[in-house]
Amino acid sequence: ALQNAELGKRAPRWIRDNEVTMCMKCKEPFNALTRRRHHCRACGHVVCWKCSDYKAHLEYDGNKLNKVCKDCYHVITGCTDSEEKKKKGILEIESAEVSGNSVICSFLQYMEKSKPWQKAWCVIPKQEALVLYMYGAPQDVKALATIPLLGYTVDDTPRSADLPHSFKLTQSKSVHSFAADNEELKQKWLKVIHLAVKGETPECQNELQVN
Repeated sequence: ALQNAELGKRAPRWIRDNEVTMCMKCKEPFNALTRRRHHCRACGHVVCWKCSDYKAHLEYDGNKLNKVCKDCYHVITGCTDSEEKKKKGILEIESAEVSGNSVICSFLQYMEKSKPWQKAWCVIPKQEALVLYMYGAPQDVKALATIPLLGYTVDDTPRSADLPHSFKLTQSKSVHSFAADNEELKQKWLKVIHLAVKGETPECQNELQVN
């Protein structure tokens, strides 16, 4: 493999299409329709369209713009992940990765404004114990929404008899309503959220894993 310093300066050895069955970056399997194979022009890896959606000027090709994978893009342009995150959004963190290292995670019913209730897989990650991530399902690779909890007011009086274990978070105009399946689960979430809204993180994190 080319060393980072040589990326873009020398033509890479292209890995052949038939040598891989999945994208060498995101590991998604290739299939005939949605995931066609693309080559990163800097490292020669075979990647899917999502992971080849970057362009960088490559020295060996007369500094012309070429398709490159995300990793090479960062190395060649020096553009960091945080700048990239702003573009791609914080939502691109995989649920399984976050759930496996979370303060708390479980399904909750969720309602925003006057929309209908929907089931969401909710996670508060350890490394960001002040942010609530919401996914459609535990294995989804992209979050539907994130709520930075700091500064929210917690109201834990149930709104309706149908959802006795509900609570809501309010901050000026934004209101997020949640409902747990049982009182024990609701209290576990509230324990973490009460801390998070004040900018604190729980000490006994492992006890709160809810499956």
